[in-house]
Amino acid sequence: METITVILLMLLAVVVSDSIVRALPLPVPLPLVQIGLGALIASVTTIRVELDPDIFFLLFLPPLLFLDGWRIPKEGLFRDKGIILEMALGLVVFTVVGLGYLIYWMIPSIPLPVAFALAAIVSPTDPIAVSGIAARVPIPSRMMHILEGESLLNDASGLVCMRFAVAAMLTGAFSISDAFFTFLWLAIGGIAIGVGVTLGVTRGKAFLARHLGEESGSQILISLLIPFGAYLLAEHVHASGILAAVAAGITMSYAEITGQALAVTRVRRTAVWDTVQFAANGAIFVLLGEQLPGIFSGAVENIAAGRSSPWWLVVYIVVITLALGALRFAWVWASWSITLSRTAGTREQILVRPSWRLVATMSVAGVRGAITLAGILTLPLFLYDGSLFPARDLVIFLAAGVIILSLVVASIALPRLLNNIEVPVEASHRKEEDYARIAAAEAAIMAVERAQHDLAAGRPDADLYADVAAQIMELYRKRIDGRMRLGEEREQTAQTDEVEKVLFTTALKAERQEIYRLVRARRLETAVATKMVRDIDLLEARYG
Repeated sequence: METITVILLMLLAVVVSDSIVRALPLPVPLPLVQIGLGALIASVTTIRVELDPDIFFLLFLPPLLFLDGWRIPKEGLFRDKGIILEMALGLVVFTVVGLGYLIYWMIPSIPLPVAFALAAIVSPTDPIAVSGIAARVPIPSRMMHILEGESLLNDASGLVCMRFAVAAMLTGAFSISDAFFTFLWLAIGGIAIGVGVTLGVTRGKAFLARHLGEESGSQILISLLIPFGAYLLAEHVHASGILAAVAAGITMSYAEITGQALAVTRVRRTAVWDTVQFAANGAIFVLLGEQLPGIFSGAVENIAAGRSSPWWLVVYIVVITLALGALRFAWVWASWSITLSRTAGTREQILVRPSWRLVATMSVAGVRGAITLAGILTLPLFLYDGSLFPARDLVIFLAAGVIILSLVVASIALPRLLNNIEVPVEASHRKEEDYARIAAAEAAIMAVERAQHDLAAGRPDADLYADVAAQIMELYRKRIDGRMRLGEEREQTAQTDEVEKVLFTTALKAERQEIYRLVRARRLETAVATKMVRDIDLLEARYG
C-alpha cells in the first residue's frame, strides 16, 4: 500500500505542477515546480522512496529515449548531422575530460573515475525543458532541431561514458584498447538489436493485422513494450540498452511510414505516448525533489568528513555549472566556425561567422534534465568488495544542483537572448507542402472516382453515387486550386483557410456542447453520445 501511495502522490504532484506553471505570471520551468513539489512531499510526509538504480533506469529511460528517437524530425537530423555529431559526441568527450579533471582538482574527496562519471552524466542536455522555458519566446525551428538531435545522441554518449567511468571505479583498472572495443560492441550491438526488435515486432503485428484484423488497444500496448524489449535484450548480451532504445525509436518512425496502422490507432497511440512522456518526465523531477533532503544530508556528511563548510556545496555547483557553460560555449564557437567555413567552401557561399548571441543561446539552452537525473541515480550503492561507493551522495547532490541551476539560468537568460536573435535562414518547406497536398488531393479524386464506379455498377440508384462522389471531389478540386495560386491570390486563399478553420472549429464545439446538453437532459443515450463526440473530436483534431 505504501508503494501505491507513493506512486499516486507523485502522479498527483505532476498534475498539480502543470496547473501551477499555467497559473504563474512568469515562465517558470515546469521541472523546477516539480522538484519543489517533491521536496514538499518529503517534508510533510514520512514516506521515503528507496531507489534501486537498475529498476529506476529500466522504468524511465527506455520509453523516453524511444519516444525521442521516434518523434525527432529526421530531415533536420540528417541536414545538420555534422553539427549534431560534433556536439553530441565531440562535446561530450571534451566535457568529460575537461570537467572531470576540474572536479577532481576542486574536490579531492571525489576519486578521478567518479569525477569523470559526474562529468559524463551532466553532459546530456534536455530540449523538453528548453522548449518549456522559451514558450513565450519561441526557439527558431532549426535551432530546436539541432538541440533535439544533440540531445538524442548525447544521451547515449554521456551515459556510455558514465558506464565506463563507473566500471573503472568498480574494477580499479581502465584500458583504452578494451574500452574502444567494448564501445564498438556496445554501439553496434545496441543499434542492431534496437533496429531488429522494432522491425521484427512491426512486421509481425502487420502480418497478424492483415489476417486477423487490428485492435487498437493491443497495438498501443505493443508500442509501449518495444523499448523495454529492446533495452532488456541488449543488456542481456552486454550491449548498450540505451542505444538500443534510441535505435528502436528511430526505426519505429520509418516503420510508421508504411501507414499500416488504422487512423484511430494512431490518434489513440499519440495520446497515450504524450501521457507517458509527461508522466515519466514529471515523475523523475518529483522524485528528485523527494530525494533532495536525504541527498543533501549525505552530501553534507561527505563534506564535513573533509573538514569543509556545507556552503562549499553551493560553490561547487556554481563552478561546475559555469564550467559546463564555458566548455559548451568554446566548443560551439570553434566547431560551428569550422563547420560553416567548410560548408561555405564546398557550396561557394560567403562565410558567415556565428554571432556571439547565437553561440551564447546554444550554450545557455544546454540545460540538464531528466536523463542527467536518471543516470546519476543509477550509481551503484557498493563496490565489488562490499564497501560504499565513494562520494555517491555528494555527486548525486552536485548533479541535482547543476540541473536546478541550469534551469534557473536558462529561464532568466534564454528569453532575453532569443529576443530578435539573428539565425541562419532556414529553407521554407511551403513548396514541398503544396506539392504533397496537391498530389494527395489528386490521388483522393482518382480513388473516389474508382470507388464510385465500383459501388454504382449495376445499381438502379447509380445517380446517387455519382452526386455524392461529385460533392466530395469538388472539395478536393478546390483544395488543389487554392494550392496552385500565386501572389495575392495565394495569400487570400491562406486567409480563407484560416477563417474556415476558426468557423469550423466553432461549429464543432457547438455540436459537442449540444450533444452533452442532450445527455444531461436524458434525451440521448451515453453510448450514442460517446460515438458522436469521438467523431467530432477526430474532425477537430484535423484543424487543431
